[in-house]
Amino acid sequence: MVDGGVLKRRVSLIGLVFYGVGNILGAGVYALIGSVVGLAGNMAWLSFVLTAFIGFLIGLSYAELSSMYPESAASFIYVDRAFRVRVLSFILGWIVVFSGLFSAAAVALGFGGYLSALLGLSGGWVDAGLAAVLIVVMSLVNYIGIRESTLMNIVFTVVEAAGLLFIIFIGVPFWGSVNYFELPAGVGLDGLVSSVNLVFFAYLGFEVVANLAEEGVDAQRNIPKAIIYSIIITTVLYCLFALSVVSILPYSVLASSPAPLNLVALTVLGSAGGFLISFIALFATANTVLIVLVTTSRLVYGMAKNRALPARLCRVSARTGTPHIAVFFAMAVSLLMLLMGDLSMVASATVYGILIVFLFVNLSVIVLRIREPGRPRVFRIGLNLKNIPAPPIIGAFICLLLLFSFNILIVLVEFIIVVAGLILYIILGDRITRVSCD
Repeated sequence: MVDGGVLKRRVSLIGLVFYGVGNILGAGVYALIGSVVGLAGNMAWLSFVLTAFIGFLIGLSYAELSSMYPESAASFIYVDRAFRVRVLSFILGWIVVFSGLFSAAAVALGFGGYLSALLGLSGGWVDAGLAAVLIVVMSLVNYIGIRESTLMNIVFTVVEAAGLLFIIFIGVPFWGSVNYFELPAGVGLDGLVSSVNLVFFAYLGFEVVANLAEEGVDAQRNIPKAIIYSIIITTVLYCLFALSVVSILPYSVLASSPAPLNLVALTVLGSAGGFLISFIALFATANTVLIVLVTTSRLVYGMAKNRALPARLCRVSARTGTPHIAVFFAMAVSLLMLLMGDLSMVASATVYGILIVFLFVNLSVIVLRIREPGRPRVFRIGLNLKNIPAPPIIGAFICLLLLFSFNILIVLVEFIIVVAGLILYIILGDRITRVSCD
């Protein structure tokens, strides 16, 4: 392990929960809800419940592993300790880093689109310019300190959650006006299953909490709690939110709208409601960019600390206590990704890659139960059969099934991303150690 500096433990349990909630809520549900109700109709609430169950299974694996290895490069560390194949853990770490920095760029472009529309501007270069400014500003906040980043995240998450609570609130008078077990005609249960696959993407984010393990207070206890609390809180919000939107407008109308939440707010409150939702969306997208930049920079720091990336990336600023080189590395790569233009195909491929990571994280729990049964686990998954827990087995199986739901083009794009990671691994050569570090 490389000694590049020690991060300061300044993030409390509440701060960790806000990171999880903020990233899960993110900007995804603001765009996804129309597609979800188009597939599941008035039963969209059940899509969120079923997806929460899947997320909870995966979250349990992260909870146990984070209590064993409270280190920044979460997924990389878990797979590295379980399988002891450096190239495998490196590729999975590379997938998470790429996905994180790509997500920062993609969501930043969404922020640019919202802001340019509110300002009455137009043009792709305007959106990209505003996105670049957001990435730079959030990177500076990331550099200044984890305490400042956490405070901003808490404020933005409160605003972000307020957007969903606002929709829930205006929807309460309409509750009971529709049949909440109605599926779209001609779609049936297949639509409900497809909606679960879609909603699953809205739950991505709880795992990033584990990357803050070296800055969390009492991390071995608080990281598992934060992961589980984040999933529970967001599930309650999502389900009430889904009930409200289908109560206010027919699911067929929501499904055909390019901005379903704006339409919901416009229906109840007029133009003021639509403006409010667009304004809240700015906070949602900005918060997602901040969280991704913070957690991904910690993953880069952790990989460098464990000799899977150049040692320079694990240096910590004596003044701010943050991994400053990793912070600005994340900023630079995110800015470069803005030049890619249409990001939709790569977006789907990165989700495919995260599912691969989730598969191996679940398998890591099983392998480590066999290989290191006596290692202390502050959090331990229950429902065991001869010391092998059932939840990660089910979670791994579900991840494997979801991988087969993507088309061949998505698989090909992810293959290219993996090959790029292998090339990077070879190029780094002597600058990294190819043997697991204890």
